[in-house]
Amino acid sequence: MGKTALIVIDMINTYDHADAELLIPAARSVVPVISGLLRRARERGVPVIYVNDNFGEWRSHHGELLDKALSGPHADLVEPLRPTDSALFVVKARHSIFFETPLHYLLHEQGVDRLVLCGQVTEQCVLYSSLDAHIRAIEVTVPRDAVAHIHADLADAALRMMERNMNADVCDSAELWTD
Repeated sequence: MGKTALIVIDMINTYDHADAELLIPAARSVVPVISGLLRRARERGVPVIYVNDNFGEWRSHHGELLDKALSGPHADLVEPLRPTDSALFVVKARHSIFFETPLHYLLHEQGVDRLVLCGQVTEQCVLYSSLDAHIRAIEVTVPRDAVAHIHADLADAALRMMERNMNADVCDSAELWTD
């Protein structure tokens, strides 16, 4: 087995989009869990890569996206997950972390062949990213308590699909990077 990376999907967010009111409660519940994963990954030298929507602002870079999210009304959901200077950041345009991004190349260059996916939205970006990793022969782990959903029933179905159809290891975050 090669190297594992923690991928934080779409958590640098202003929450001023459609379905945000449905997403925010689930996001609130996963922020402390993701914060714990980030701490444990960093302590163990696991690479952390943020892959985030650009909100359609193509001239923006990750610092501007972070500043905008931190200046909004839901900064409390972003602050605990703030990227460190050593974190890598990939901007995406669509649901999958791989679609039209340099992520696959970056993972290859870093020797990463296993991803731990956390973030939002379980039944959208996390699901599609898991599928794209699977077709690239990259192993995937999804801690069920570290992914936020809009619709709980669709999220449950998505987690089952990831486990059954994509051979993802769906687990609890407490099972990762523990002593």
